[in-house]
Amino acid sequence: MTSINTGPNPYAQLGSAYARAAATQPSLANTLNNAETGNPPDNSAATNLTLSEAARARLASGAASKDFTAVTSEARAALDALYAAAKVKGPIDVDGKTTVDLSSLDRRSLFAVATNNGGKFSPDEQKAATTELGNRFDNVLAPAAATSKLTGDFSSLYKAALDYLDGASDEEKATATWSAQRAAVLKGVLATLQNPAVAPDITNDPVGAHLSQNEAGGSTATQNISTVARKVRATLDAQAKAAAAAGKELVFDSGRKTGQQADLASIDNRSLAAISLNQDGLFSNQESFAAKQLLASRSRASILAALHQSQTSGDPSQLSLGILNAYSSMSSEERQAVNWTPSFRDNAVASYKSTKQILSMLRGA
Repeated sequence: MTSINTGPNPYAQLGSAYARAAATQPSLANTLNNAETGNPPDNSAATNLTLSEAARARLASGAASKDFTAVTSEARAALDALYAAAKVKGPIDVDGKTTVDLSSLDRRSLFAVATNNGGKFSPDEQKAATTELGNRFDNVLAPAAATSKLTGDFSSLYKAALDYLDGASDEEKATATWSAQRAAVLKGVLATLQNPAVAPDITNDPVGAHLSQNEAGGSTATQNISTVARKVRATLDAQAKAAAAAGKELVFDSGRKTGQQADLASIDNRSLAAISLNQDGLFSNQESFAAKQLLASRSRASILAALHQSQTSGDPSQLSLGILNAYSSMSSEERQAVNWTPSFRDNAVASYKSTKQILSMLRGA
């Protein structure tokens, strides 16, 4: 379990959706002035921030979202269930470490806990939820930050942060913290459109805070791959036991007509990499092959998603950018398992930079 940060967390009031800036830019001063005063953007100007399909879908469904009181009650029940399962009384032990995993709680539930909505949550629970929210923000920004270091272009990092902010719940958007941070990130988006090679210095900027706290480009420490392998071995053993209880054999070949197919879909990529690489000899050849096939399928899906983003946005650089973000989000074991080598990364970086240069020439920049 990880240690809890008991200090104020600048990421506790953040949320998610997609906003992007179009190809060319009007006066930065005018755009910032419109953004800060609430004036509508000039449709004749070359820069507009538009929501993605996912963001529009979330906005469309917002009116039908669950009542926040119900969300709060469900969050209270979920925490109590986690404590009962772990046989603990709270989320933090005497050493300041977490006793339960809050990853099963969605963002809105965590916000209810972090802000003690309805007075239903203890100070320790508020701290744990705040830390989890901060970790989620860091996990969103970490790949984009690593990509920015590779490309020398901070614009995609600020767009990722704006993406995270704009999908916040209505309750979160009503806070002064969210408003201040979104205004800062919007300034960062616009500033990096003008000069993408420089990370701007902006007050209340959570992106700047993330960069200063992760200067080496590192993220939250991951478990040793041997530990990951042992845990996923136990998961597969539990599936095999359940299959045996039903009088079936657990199988890993989708072509098999008999037996119970193993459920690998719920297993995360690093665990799949541990099975595929099989460094400790804990897995059969069939298990390793199935994991490698699924991991390869997921890596292809990430490339296709980047291609789709490139096509729908009209920005060809989004293909190499998406590939770089996927690369940056992988552990070294995942990259090894799917053969995403440093030379593959370097080719994507070169492609991104050359495409950006060509686009800049076409715009006369």
